Amino acid sequence: MDKTAAAQRIKWLSSEIERHNRLYYEQDMPEITDAEYDALFRELKELEASSPDLALPDSPTGRVGGRPVAKFTQVRHTTPMLSLENAFTEQDIIDFDDRVKRFVGLSGGAEIGYVCEPKMDGVAVELVYRDGLLAIGSTRGDGLVGEEVTQNLKTIKDIPLRLQTEEPPGLLTVRGEVYLPLEPFRRFNQEREEAGEPPFANPRNAAAGSLRQLDSKITAKRPLSIFCYAPGEVDGVAFQSQSHFLSTIPTWRIPVNPLTKLVSGVQGVLDYYREMMEQRDDLPYEIDGVVVKVDRFSLQRDLGEKSRSPRWAIAWKFPPRQATTVVNDIVPQVGRTGVITPVAHLEPVNVSGVMVSRATLHNWEEMERKDIRRGDTVVVERAGDVIPAVVQVLTEKRQGSETLLPVPEACPVCGGEVVRIPGEVAVRCVGLNCPAQALERVKHFAARRAMDIDGLGEKFIEQLLNLKLIRNVADIYRLTEEDFMQFERMGKKLAENLLNSIAASKERELSRLIFALGIRHVGEHTAKLLASAFGSIENLAAASEEELTSIREVGPQVAASIADFFKSEENLEVLRELKEHGVNPKAEEKRVGGRFTGKTFVFTGALEKFTRDEAKKMVELEGGHAAGSVSKKTDYVVAGADAGSKLDKAQQLGVRVLSEDEFLELMQ
Repeated sequence: MDKTAAAQRIKWLSSEIERHNRLYYEQDMPEITDAEYDALFRELKELEASSPDLALPDSPTGRVGGRPVAKFTQVRHTTPMLSLENAFTEQDIIDFDDRVKRFVGLSGGAEIGYVCEPKMDGVAVELVYRDGLLAIGSTRGDGLVGEEVTQNLKTIKDIPLRLQTEEPPGLLTVRGEVYLPLEPFRRFNQEREEAGEPPFANPRNAAAGSLRQLDSKITAKRPLSIFCYAPGEVDGVAFQSQSHFLSTIPTWRIPVNPLTKLVSGVQGVLDYYREMMEQRDDLPYEIDGVVVKVDRFSLQRDLGEKSRSPRWAIAWKFPPRQATTVVNDIVPQVGRTGVITPVAHLEPVNVSGVMVSRATLHNWEEMERKDIRRGDTVVVERAGDVIPAVVQVLTEKRQGSETLLPVPEACPVCGGEVVRIPGEVAVRCVGLNCPAQALERVKHFAARRAMDIDGLGEKFIEQLLNLKLIRNVADIYRLTEEDFMQFERMGKKLAENLLNSIAASKERELSRLIFALGIRHVGEHTAKLLASAFGSIENLAAASEEELTSIREVGPQVAASIADFFKSEENLEVLRELKEHGVNPKAEEKRVGGRFTGKTFVFTGALEKFTRDEAKKMVELEGGHAAGSVSKKTDYVVAGADAGSKLDKAQQLGVRVLSEDEFLELMQ
């Protein structure tokens, strides 16, 4: 394809992908399948990789993040991003209205027009568009100077990379609030806790942490959103008022909070505040008050600013969603992945209209840091979490009878062994029989990349557990046709197919069984290394931590996790049951003296002629090793389209780089 054709194709693909994004995300009316969308996106990335000079500045590929930066550069705002004065009572708002009227000389029954907006609990940013294109994005910083986070902001799907108007202003500076909606925040925190990482205290902290990632690919994985609320410097369009600005920019695809409202006079502000207070707990995001602004920009200019805040705006804060109560008990609770969380059982207390009787303490390290004990008087807060959190202990109210909850020595649900891996804050039950974890463990065991039990999905597994036909993964191999016929809408043929799939899974490779057991930190690649090194489950179970760490790519943390798993007598019993049922695979044969013996390969970029799994298998069957990262010990890097940092590192280290065709030539 020549340059002209490539440029036209890139332009068409960019436009088409953006159209499909709008259909999918904004209108919920997709026209094509995910696979078809992925094919368009992949083609655009490949064209941009082969002709970087033709890539458009607003290319949708920018949504996935660019290369990591070493540090953030500073950006000076053209006009200061001022903070707002706070109001806490109705009288504060009445006084604000009186000051505004006096300052502008308004008398009699005339009223000021105010724009009222929900006060988002997020991170303030500034977006600068030049000739319709997003040129730079920055954080608020100290109001005068912020940090340049353009690549991170480009990953937020709500932010248009190009204004959707045929006549964009030459310069448009827009201020907005980046936030993390509540449901994604809860999922994100749950994933962090299950990974042994400390949870974020609230959605605002999570949004701030996401925006300050040096690697924008990490930001791209976090579902941030934005509402814009004010102009900065503008050239090429004249806005007469705040309401004029907020009604115009959505036509250019810049998002504005739909709850924003133009009201007349102080009574309109009071009514709006009460309305937002009523809606607060039903909104999909956190707000901590309302912002009130004089609507007309001419009046804003007349009112001017004080040293740090404008005279024409005020933030009316909601009362804190906190209350004081007593911790009656602290109870360990087991999550679906085995993480044990201390939960405070509280003397019921009303917090912003909701009766609260439980609060998460997250983990033992956090509980010890805050020194929370049974019998303590504490402050609880509802702030972006399903279960409220204890934010403060009132130690001055202690009477000496308060007691600590020690880390449990056994799982409170199944009585199995509990481990706390060095370097992690999470306390876990590793028992394969634990009822609290049964659904997720069996799902993982039966998954395609594990034991590949075709047809045994979540709904069937739930029925098996509810009917008490299984309690662990070994019980799968006890099932009969009569067991499956107890299900709703189960036919004889389907039951036969399920039993055939279960029987076929007995012949899977050892690496699949190791992966299927769900050992912490043991993914598919590590499972293959372990299968190759030990040859059987029995040998692996008997291995010491020293023997485990002698294997390339198995570090102390992974070794400790494996050793803890096989120390559990409960887990060993499940393995014995699996063997009795005929699940006793041997290690995959590895060609001794193959052409790649002693050689290490790394695959990177978009591969077209084979999948990454197929490539790794080819290498391993020839005695070689497929690694996940480039080092001095790497012999070859096989680079597909849009290869990135791994290719850069290979070139820096002088590692030989192969194309896909060159790799296939080595195989011949």
